[in-house]
Amino acid sequence: MDLYFSDHFKVKPQNLEKYGAFNISLVADLPLFIDPFLLFNSRKKKYKQLHSEIIRYLIFLRDKASEEHDKGKLKSWYAFKEVEQNWLGFSVAGNKGSALGMDFARALNENLNKIFQEFGQEKITKSSHLEKLCLIKEGVGKDNISDFATNLIKEFLLEYTQTFAHSHIDKSLRGEFRVPRTRFNYETETWEERTFDLPKYEGDFVILTPKDLLTKDETWINRKDLLEEFELIPNAITNDQLRFQVNNYFRSILVPDPKRNKEPTKQERMSAAFATIRQFPQIIDYYIKYKEEHGDQAESISGEKVIFSENVYIKNVQNFISGLQKTDFYSPAKNSYEEAKKKIEILKEYIENNDGYKLFYHKNECIGAERDLQLLFGLVCHESSTFDINREVNQGRGPVDFKVSKGSADKTLVEFKLARNKKLKQNLQKQVAIYEKANKTTSSFKVIIYFTEDEYKRAIGILNDLGLTGREDIVLIDGRSDNKVSASKS
Repeated sequence: MDLYFSDHFKVKPQNLEKYGAFNISLVADLPLFIDPFLLFNSRKKKYKQLHSEIIRYLIFLRDKASEEHDKGKLKSWYAFKEVEQNWLGFSVAGNKGSALGMDFARALNENLNKIFQEFGQEKITKSSHLEKLCLIKEGVGKDNISDFATNLIKEFLLEYTQTFAHSHIDKSLRGEFRVPRTRFNYETETWEERTFDLPKYEGDFVILTPKDLLTKDETWINRKDLLEEFELIPNAITNDQLRFQVNNYFRSILVPDPKRNKEPTKQERMSAAFATIRQFPQIIDYYIKYKEEHGDQAESISGEKVIFSENVYIKNVQNFISGLQKTDFYSPAKNSYEEAKKKIEILKEYIENNDGYKLFYHKNECIGAERDLQLLFGLVCHESSTFDINREVNQGRGPVDFKVSKGSADKTLVEFKLARNKKLKQNLQKQVAIYEKANKTTSSFKVIIYFTEDEYKRAIGILNDLGLTGREDIVLIDGRSDNKVSASKS
């Protein structure tokens, strides 16, 4: 199966490893992101230069910022298409994600004169940081920050890919592409395009990304850490008066409710932290300073996350597929319902009674998100000779994980859920019926995977409460590692 860059372009994975590039999937985006902090904190001169170029562009935007929302200006300078050719990010099917549209453009324009006033002239932090925007503006997350940074270093990524392609990829698998918005010309204040000789896949080019620029879950500077670790920040404030004012204001908001006689909850602490930050916005610079001073941790943590991703999304999937190829998993059934039923039964057998459970683990760390679960099964189920197996088909009532189909009249829906999902009961009650109606089918399966005994008991309890125990269309799979004997040892 041509699931990965190395497969399709006939490249030895060792060559990608030696070059430092991540072996992306060409089936679905993998949930990794470029973290601009890794550019700033790098010992590589080129990376530091790239970070300086990002800041230079932001200074340009700041100097051009105004309260007027000129649509043409926002589209030209602030709005960017997602660089989908790098096959990274949050797209759940293929590589078509959301772009940095007008909402992001307006948010950046509005905040430039507020939070980026001292860009290039910092008094507390060592440098300016694009990620500051996500600390102030709710809804601006790691995907937005990564997409913006990717667009601003796109020329470097294209050159990086072109160099590798010339050395390792046959000319028949490459093509010349005129790539727009590659470099910004500060004299004409316009984006310019360039031509590159790049790997070609389904009529489009492909971009490789260095592993040492990537992270998973959160960028090093992020809103979640700012709020959750807020109480550590005032200690780093060198101004005695400001430190007292911050601590005093925070404590005054966080007075326990005497009627409840309980300590403030985590959510209440985070709300108080956000209110304090609004009152004393200087806190943000002290938080960033703290992150700068612990930059080596950013590199080591991101490196570990990339290794986790390589093992779970690539090596585990390849091993899992290798095992399934010895079964009837990839042979077709007579209709979509039987096809889905057969695949689920084989998955259950292989995971519970062979080495298949290893798909979900790296060392002792298990996948934690339903999105990861769905991605893994999307990669595993990608190759089907007779039936289309599409992920996240949205028919206007929300997306369903998978649709197994052969023409418009024969289709079956499959949902993969974690037993720990807080909304599992609600989902079992309502969601599939909505999806079935939207997709004009009555055929569907729910696959629930658990990784602990407590999760199993919770799932069984929910099924009993809803009267769904024993149904053929609801399948529980035991993904625990602590009760398995490896097939290779048995």
